[in-house]
Order: sequence, then structure tokens, then C-alpha cells
Amino acid sequence: MSYRTIIAATALICMAMPALAQTPPTAPTPGTAMPAGTADTGMKMADTATVKLKYVTVKPADVMSSKLVSTTVYNNKNENVGEVEDLVIENGKTVTGVVVSVGGFLGMGESYVVLDPSTLAISNKDGKWAVHADTDKDTLKNAPKFTYSKKKS
Repeated sequence: MSYRTIIAATALICMAMPALAQTPPTAPTPGTAMPAGTADTGMKMADTATVKLKYVTVKPADVMSSKLVSTTVYNNKNENVGEVEDLVIENGKTVTGVVVSVGGFLGMGESYVVLDPSTLAISNKDGKWAVHADTDKDTLKNAPKFTYSKKKS
């Protein structure tokens, strides 16, 4: 995974959950259950970790973010309509948006839109990843724009 992807994901988490930084999460007393509705899943905003480390097994059907960032987005006519720039991660656990760059030439004049992941399809043919959307260039150029709160590096 590239450092760019890790930094982008961390920045998104920081932007998405500023209120959590005000009150660090508290861990339950050993031997007691978490209160109902407070499932302890997802990354948290805090200066220290309060939950015991767990390991996860990656399944063959799972897709790594490093495979999606910089992937070309094609429409149903197989036309290039953009490129995946970033992922929006809500509450440190759910991908709720895919940031796509549209328009422009050689990085000049491009803009960003955020697409609902449920409206996209991904493919991996012969080791080449692609994202597919039922849209066209004009629709994406006229879509609501997304602006990064700070310049990406």
C-alpha cells in the first residue's frame, strides 16, 4: 500500500470525525459487556488506543484501497470518464463515497465529484483494475463538486 493512500485515508478519517476527538472513547471494565448500541468497531479519533488489538483475515473477494486509488473510471460505452482519487470512510469503518476526478487535462482544470459506492462496479481483468459507472462525461462535469478542505499532497 502506498504512503499516499495511507495518508489520504488517515486525513479523511480526521476530517470525518472531529467531534470524537473531544471525548476519548472509554473501554468497558474487564468482564463487562459494552452497553447496547455501542459496538466497538471502526477506527476512532483519539490520542491513544483503548481497545485490545485484533487481527483480520483478508478474504479473496476483498478489494484493497491501493488497487482502487488512481484507477480509471469507465462508463458503459467503455469511455474514460474519470479517475478514482480517494475514498470517503465514515466513522472509521464504512466506505460511503468514492472521490473521482473529472475533466481537465494533465491535472489542469479537473474537478472532483463524490460517487456513492453502491452505484459503481469494479473489475479486474488480466490484472488490470477498472471502475464502471452508468454515466457520461457531461453528467459528471455538471455533478455537485467536492472540494478538499486542504490541498492534497
